[in-house]
Amino acid sequence: MHSLGIHSGADLKERSSLTLPQASLLELTYHFGKAGHYYYKIARAEDDRPVEANRVRKSIGAETSFAKDLTDHNEMLQELEQIAQIVEQRLEQHETQGRTLTLKVKFSDYHQITRSKTMLAPISELSTIFEIAKALFESIDLENRSIRLLGISLSNLDNAKQTQVIQLPLFQNGNIIF
Repeated sequence: MHSLGIHSGADLKERSSLTLPQASLLELTYHFGKAGHYYYKIARAEDDRPVEANRVRKSIGAETSFAKDLTDHNEMLQELEQIAQIVEQRLEQHETQGRTLTLKVKFSDYHQITRSKTMLAPISELSTIFEIAKALFESIDLENRSIRLLGISLSNLDNAKQTQVIQLPLFQNGNIIF
């Protein structure tokens, strides 16, 4: 492409529009074979591939941005519990559980931090989700800062349809396997 003066998508579009559209299509297929037809269409934002809406979900979560920044610690925990309830409902809806809980906190100055904890067993119950999120939240030094957004997500999802559990041996020839 570089030898033809094509260094970007804009160059490709310009190159494929210089002459009659059919001639530019022929030029691109001459230089690039079947891919030339693809380049010609992509330069015009044409893509006939079907949209795949059903992809494997990697995480489930919820977050809330507050109209008024939170400054009261108890209010922060109440909001965190409400977010945990939403996450639990979404886990139920998708019939799944997760092993890694991530807490997201955005402060009023838009500085954002996340804290995560991975559990040995998958979780989906509200009490456990909130307990872990609260512990992660309590580990953050708030420094009298106000909070603009709180979020909780669960990843490492355990979908029975997508996951196969394999028990690996712990010992081999009397030695622990690392």
